[in-house]
Amino acid sequence: ISQIGTAISDGQVSGWYIPQYVADAHPDIKTVDDAMKHPELFPAPEDPSKGGVIQGPQGWGDTVVTAQLYKAIEGDKKGFELVPTGSAAALDGVISKAYEQKQGFLAQYWAPTSLLVKYPMVRLEMAHDDAEWARCTSKQDCPDPKPNYWKQAEMVTLASSKFTQRDDVGPVKDYLAKRSWTQAEVGKVMLWMTDNQANGEDGAKWFIKNMPEVWTKWVPADVAEKVKAAL
Repeated sequence: ISQIGTAISDGQVSGWYIPQYVADAHPDIKTVDDAMKHPELFPAPEDPSKGGVIQGPQGWGDTVVTAQLYKAIEGDKKGFELVPTGSAAALDGVISKAYEQKQGFLAQYWAPTSLLVKYPMVRLEMAHDDAEWARCTSKQDCPDPKPNYWKQAEMVTLASSKFTQRDDVGPVKDYLAKRSWTQAEVGKVMLWMTDNQANGEDGAKWFIKNMPEVWTKWVPADVAEKVKAAL
């Protein structure tokens, strides 16, 4: 197996996010530590006297990391509490409700996703350490986590040697090598699919019709014209 392309140029990333409107109003809040100084800006849904860190469902790896980070930075001593959600839909619902009401919130989330296109948010910053991640951050039962954060994960295109060594797939390999787009571009398609309850085929057709500035870079000009003519 070998890498023949980069599927998403800026990768996949998880983190703690705050609404764009809060980040704009408080430009000094850029890191997790900055946010921990202001529980009043991120009220917990059930107890606004405390700040809330909204988690994903139990069983998610990101939820484990959020709990370990909260423990490591002693979020409870800084006026915060963890706010669990029971499902992906519940997590999205809490965020959507707060955003529609222009309330402050701090939530575990990831990109690329349709939600981050519909509701622009800013990822808080914090350093990442690989060794600490392996030792404790990613392990639910580790008792002594240190402050640590997610790192960007590469999103690449892989192919088997059986495929790459063929001499009759040159155009396909060229396409796969060039096929790369951004988190924002992926999220835009995902948002349209979510809003329209569309399947993958519908999403692909919408993408080809509405985002030619992206995909026409992946294929020769004559191929692009044939695709457009077939729409």
